Amino acid sequence: MHLGSLAITDFRIIGSAHLELDPEGTTVVTGNNGVGKTSILEAVAYLARLQSFRGSPKEALIRQGSTQAILRAETEVEGRLVSIEAEINTSGPSRTLVNRQRVRRRIDLHDALRVTVFSPEDIGVVRSGPSERRHFLDEQLSVVEPRSFRCAEDVEKILRQRAALLRSAGRTLSADAAVTLEVWDARLDEQGTQLVVAREELVQRLLPLVTTHYERLAGVITDVGMTYVRSWDGALGEALLGARTQDLARGVTTVGPHRDELDLTLSGMPARTHASQGEQRSLALALQLAAHELATTTVGTAPVLLLDDVFSELDPHRASALLAGLPPGQALLTTALPPPPEVQAARVYEVVAGGQITPASIA
Repeated sequence: MHLGSLAITDFRIIGSAHLELDPEGTTVVTGNNGVGKTSILEAVAYLARLQSFRGSPKEALIRQGSTQAILRAETEVEGRLVSIEAEINTSGPSRTLVNRQRVRRRIDLHDALRVTVFSPEDIGVVRSGPSERRHFLDEQLSVVEPRSFRCAEDVEKILRQRAALLRSAGRTLSADAAVTLEVWDARLDEQGTQLVVAREELVQRLLPLVTTHYERLAGVITDVGMTYVRSWDGALGEALLGARTQDLARGVTTVGPHRDELDLTLSGMPARTHASQGEQRSLALALQLAAHELATTTVGTAPVLLLDDVFSELDPHRASALLAGLPPGQALLTTALPPPPEVQAARVYEVVAGGQITPASIA
């Protein structure tokens, strides 16, 4: 799988742009900070994930003064050309098409485009709260276990419906509301349990890979720990029943996959609170490298690598170690500084103020 071309219209600060990417090598996007380099990677990631990897709402993706952003890409998958088109609207629903067929769920994009994103914000998976780590696991499931990721999407919808019912019921549950709540609980029990089992299995598959990559990045042998911690004991359905009074009082679901944690440790100590910034950054990179490696071996082809100015945050050793840990494949890299000497640019584009993008010569 590789990305052949990308066309952008009214996305972020980019009015109009067209890029042709090298199918096997690294396409480098240069420019000063704030001119729109990250927006190019964000456009590619949106076509693969139907959301911004920066966590931005869809309305923030549309250029100021416009009502619609349009993204078009052509990928090649096992010798077949695949077209992807996304329309992001300020009002009304957005839509995405693959070969002119409407995409109903993100899983429909799995065979058209897969990406792995490296960015300075990756350190949040170590430093921030549990939601960042759950999101990391589910992003990896979307690539290596698409059916399990579908459970994650279903769980999110069930939780919204259950929360709406809890809020409308108040502290007193009517007979009709109780029947409806039982239905949502049964669905959450089924889908939530499948999701958590998939997350736990994913953690076990990632752990040895994370350990290897961390030790290479940090340059020392370290005991890396990854433990998935459920927010309940026993069966999820029984836990939901036991928490019903509390859920009604608070108007939210207090147990389930959305409350679980992924404990990350270095030498037995919590990485979030006890690791140095350098150790946290190495662990965050190791997690992404492990995920990319697992995706490559599981699916059989490497996802498209999106490297967003990551080398500005790394010392020369970690930069070299990062590049050495990447399997061969297509990459799109943004940088405001000269990239490490190990990066062999196949194509270069320059972004200037106002989001104008032009081909540049290879140094």
